[in-house]
Amino acid sequence: MKRVFQGILIAAGILFVLFLAACVYAVGVTAGVRLDAEKLTLSTACVRLFDADGEQIETAQRRNVSIDDLPSYVPNAFVAVEDKRFYTHNGLDYRRICAAFLKNIKSFSFREGASTISQQLIKNTHLSSEKTIARKLREIKLTRRLEKKYSKREILELYLNSIYFGHDAFGIADASVFYFGKEAEELTPSEAATLAALVRSPNRYSPFKDAETCRSRRDFVLSLMVGQGYLDENAYQTALEEPLPALPAQRKGSDSYLEAVFGELSEILPDWKEMGSLKIHTYLDSALQRSLCETEADCDVCIAVEDNAAHAMKALYSTCGTPKRLPASTLKPLLVYGPAIEEDYICPATPILDEKTDFGGYCPDDAGGASGEYMSARYALSHSVNIPAVKLLNTIGCEKAAKYLEKMGLHVDESDYSLALALGGMREGLPLTALADAYTTFANGGMFTPSRTIERIENEKGKTVYSRSENATRVFSEETSYLLSDMLKTAATEGTARALRSLPFPVYAKTGTAEGFGGNTDAYTISYTSEDTVAVWMGNRDNSPFSVTGGGLPANLARETLKKIYADHTPAAIPQCDGVEELAYDRKEYETNHRVLLADPLAPLATDRKELFKKNTPLETSTRYSLPRIDTPTISVKNGTVSIVLCQTEYYDYLIKRENRGEIATIYHGKYQKIICDNSVRAGESYRYSVTPLYRGTEGETVFLPLVRIESETALPDNWWD
Repeated sequence: MKRVFQGILIAAGILFVLFLAACVYAVGVTAGVRLDAEKLTLSTACVRLFDADGEQIETAQRRNVSIDDLPSYVPNAFVAVEDKRFYTHNGLDYRRICAAFLKNIKSFSFREGASTISQQLIKNTHLSSEKTIARKLREIKLTRRLEKKYSKREILELYLNSIYFGHDAFGIADASVFYFGKEAEELTPSEAATLAALVRSPNRYSPFKDAETCRSRRDFVLSLMVGQGYLDENAYQTALEEPLPALPAQRKGSDSYLEAVFGELSEILPDWKEMGSLKIHTYLDSALQRSLCETEADCDVCIAVEDNAAHAMKALYSTCGTPKRLPASTLKPLLVYGPAIEEDYICPATPILDEKTDFGGYCPDDAGGASGEYMSARYALSHSVNIPAVKLLNTIGCEKAAKYLEKMGLHVDESDYSLALALGGMREGLPLTALADAYTTFANGGMFTPSRTIERIENEKGKTVYSRSENATRVFSEETSYLLSDMLKTAATEGTARALRSLPFPVYAKTGTAEGFGGNTDAYTISYTSEDTVAVWMGNRDNSPFSVTGGGLPANLARETLKKIYADHTPAAIPQCDGVEELAYDRKEYETNHRVLLADPLAPLATDRKELFKKNTPLETSTRYSLPRIDTPTISVKNGTVSIVLCQTEYYDYLIKRENRGEIATIYHGKYQKIICDNSVRAGESYRYSVTPLYRGTEGETVFLPLVRIESETALPDNWWD
């Protein structure tokens, strides 16, 4: 018994020593900790942004809102979901801490947190993100001091004004304007619950990124508000029926780039708000951004400018964020023509019949109706003709074509796999920035890398905590990329993007127009040079139609933007790769028989066309001049005269011979004439004629005509005696 008692004393002594050591440690690591009132009110003091030249970017002044001006359900929505015992604890919720501790032990993880609103305010404004006991002790000490110095309503007000709500929205005042276009004092219970739902993960629960996930989280917050007595049943049911915002409310175009930066920051460092002071170095071209912000239009506009080589977003101007919209014909190079060239289904010269076609019930048409004529793939793309694009997608297959989009970061749901996809037909659409990223693939020789706004991030000690590093993905070959770019250069000189042809440097571009009920809803021009990509979208955020009949207006904006970018230098043309060569092909064969044959080596000038081909493309060579051939002429006899009607073939000479009773005579040798007459025949005799085409003395394939017999007034054909 004595030994047991001694053991207990020893254990108690050890525990006491450990307790004293812990107390000393706690006092030591928290000795210099001070509650800073300024940090509690400056929500963005911990983040400084810098442009590509190292100049600090001025951000908008954040507005604070008084909790006394808010409807009671607004702050209570946050209390309900984040800290239901906020009004009763002293800053630390011990019941919640114990519950979280037990859950973490059971799951062998540390995923379950127990931070109160007071602790979150301290973490977001005073501490770094290090996961250490020392940091937690500092947090506890600062939280206690916060609770002693400020009332619950003051703490809640500071909290609401310092929360990050995603999309560059700091504080509830800014978030209310961004998400709902109204002041925080005007928020409904549903809107308050939506903002409270964002706190845990703004990037995940944003209604503009995943509406269903956001709705589920909002409804959960509303249920908590009812359960905790902050909302009655009628208000709850009304709030459940209220729709989520589909697009951001009207904001200044200058905010667009900052929204992109903070969205990217949340992806790179999800807990960045707990990392203390950060310096974020971006790729922003401030001068270009300012010039874009001077854009004026009668509808919503989005303009994205990317550096092709650096894969960097240099400027982004938008009056309605970067929502997903129907991409229209801007998808044709990415989904149809690029894959078709890569898979060797076509080359730029490939003739395609533009005729009305029924694809199992789907009958696409061209803007001006089907021409019923053959046209080259180059012409079809540069003039954005619809039917050839649908025909090509039908040949490639939606699944195979969509895999190319996936490699460029453009996701298409399998439910959208239909031939309408060739014309940009899909349910959700794509954001303009993603389309711009995809087009840089062609400028970069077939390699895709998504653009970024952030180059690197430094902490308060100057240490780099993030540095941009990307792996490129091969999507198309260099040959395919160059051929496609050259086709898009035609679009910018004589096709749908010809508004760009006045620029004094090579530009490659594609336009697109999406049509809705009552008119066009989206208009695009995506253009690029060897250095930069400029993508322009115009439309109305509510999808209502506007007065644009094509890509003209967006092309004008793209042209003016390109002028600003290259005010002091000229970009070079995209260099032709070794795997592409220019070859001449037979024009007559192309126009008559719709086949691509390499030009005959003996062909005279102006009888062929030139086009770009991949090297080693298997092509037959025309023998139109080295082995002349003609269609069979017609022959007739009237009034004792034989008439031979020749088929016109330029540059040929003709040798016409006549055989009678074993004797052969030449009746004509010379240039083309439409009708060759022979009146030196005798009645009662039969004659056989042959026609041989010649080119530069080389005889071609002889054509024998039907036997004719000369009667007194009528010539009979070869089988007159049958």
